[in-house]
Amino acid sequence: MSTSPTLPTDGPQRLLISLATFNEAGNLRPLVQEIRQFAPHAAILIIDDNSPDGTGAIAEELKASLAEISIIHRPTKLGLGSAMLDAMRFAIEHDYDALLNLDADGSHPPECIPALLAGMRDHDVMIGSRYIKGGGVEGEFNLKRKFMSTGINWYARLLLGLKTKDNSGAYRCYRVSKLRQIDLNRIRSRGYSFQEEILFWCRVVGCRMGETPILFKNRRSGISKINQREVIQALRIILQLGVDRALGKTRIEPSTSQSA
Repeated sequence: MSTSPTLPTDGPQRLLISLATFNEAGNLRPLVQEIRQFAPHAAILIIDDNSPDGTGAIAEELKASLAEISIIHRPTKLGLGSAMLDAMRFAIEHDYDALLNLDADGSHPPECIPALLAGMRDHDVMIGSRYIKGGGVEGEFNLKRKFMSTGINWYARLLLGLKTKDNSGAYRCYRVSKLRQIDLNRIRSRGYSFQEEILFWCRVVGCRMGETPILFKNRRSGISKINQREVIQALRIILQLGVDRALGKTRIEPSTSQSA
């Protein structure tokens, strides 16, 4: 088992940063360099879905030249939610204290990593939020994307009882000891709705959640992978989870949970 340099004593001691990639050849190298600038202590896990643009090969080059980089090569495009589940299992199996995820397209500013980690002193989940004071979206955020983002957040708060403002963004830090309490096999989503669903399960196991403002940036290169079919699937899964919550089917028995 590999080890990473320790974090400051007032934060999580071993940090893993995960990057899920599909066709991010133009973004991966500069992003890793920026992450190392703001979190030199962190290990980095790259999860690549057999990108045809050669992202996986770039990941291997980074692993050969930099310390504390691990790679999971997956055979095909399996979805962001599936990649996040792999990252969570990796963090649990390798005894990390915290798992922090960024989108690999450059939309999540690495300079906000210290603020997320500082928030982990008092929280079990910290969210890089576009929708609290000081947060926002840089440049154009067209009406369709704005409607999808704000709509899905309202929908998730209503059905899942979430109190946080930005439930659809992927820029987050999780306390791994709390992730251990969740039966990850119960998570249904493998796509867009994963972000809301995992927050719901974190709420079920008693996570203290916080938010810190971020300025969401337009991707450096490449194209967005979200499509209408994924959005419809997300709405359906959140609805099903909300119904199960109302019927009391989402409880986690104390006997199956591990203490934080």
